[in-house]
Amino acid sequence: MFLGDSLVSWSSKKQKVVARSSWADSLARNPVFHSRTKHIELDLHFVRDKIASKELDLLSSLFVSETASDDELWAAACLRVRSFYDFDPNAFGVQDHKKYLAEREFEALKERIAGKRIGFGRVSCINATLPLSQLSSLSDDFCAACKFTDDGEDRVVVGTLDINQCLRLPDEITGKKPEGIGADFARAYLSNVCVAKELQKNGLGYELVAKSKVVAQGWGITDLYVHVAVDNEPAKKLYMKSDFVHENDEPAWQARFLDRPRRLLLWVGLSSIDDL
Repeated sequence: MFLGDSLVSWSSKKQKVVARSSWADSLARNPVFHSRTKHIELDLHFVRDKIASKELDLLSSLFVSETASDDELWAAACLRVRSFYDFDPNAFGVQDHKKYLAEREFEALKERIAGKRIGFGRVSCINATLPLSQLSSLSDDFCAACKFTDDGEDRVVVGTLDINQCLRLPDEITGKKPEGIGADFARAYLSNVCVAKELQKNGLGYELVAKSKVVAQGWGITDLYVHVAVDNEPAKKLYMKSDFVHENDEPAWQARFLDRPRRLLLWVGLSSIDDL
């Protein structure tokens, strides 16, 4: 369901038919996935045991960089759909529906990066990727969906986010810093932050956020923001570890109106960061 150009609520759970109606265009043009859904239940113990035993040395072969190629953007779009929606695997047409959502995000992501969104300056997609050969213990579905080829090597997008140079994001709390002329050039927001569920709690999110700070500083950004649901404790810990601090709360009436968990606005000043 949409209100104007912004997503109010959405769930992909137990769909019996796949509808391709006009609201999908609005979804594609909103730079933030607003999801109230639960993550897919997966048995991740085997993978995490292997990581803990150093059979998977993640950070040594991790690449975190801005994305330009269509193949990698497509892989990032697939990871976002996989992360932000809950699908009933037995529902009719579920694979077609996943592909359709990924196509819409892929096209919208290219549009945002190309600077075609009114009210936005620069937009960049930052991805964390690992070699496919290092992820043999993960599900075939995940690796196939989020795979791309870079210089002849098959890699998998395992984490992704957007950095948006703008005054505000649709339906979100607006940051207060900096004030006055030039705020639209010096303020940026992170959005669509996600790490593959199989690889969470391994420092990938921290690496993504750290890279986003470097990119933002290169753009001349002095104030970086991120929105987080008040009940999302892992995300809050990640951002606090990354030096974000609380700036504002979403009004309760707004969260009720948008039918979503109340959000917090977190801020970090980049002008004081000298250890990136």
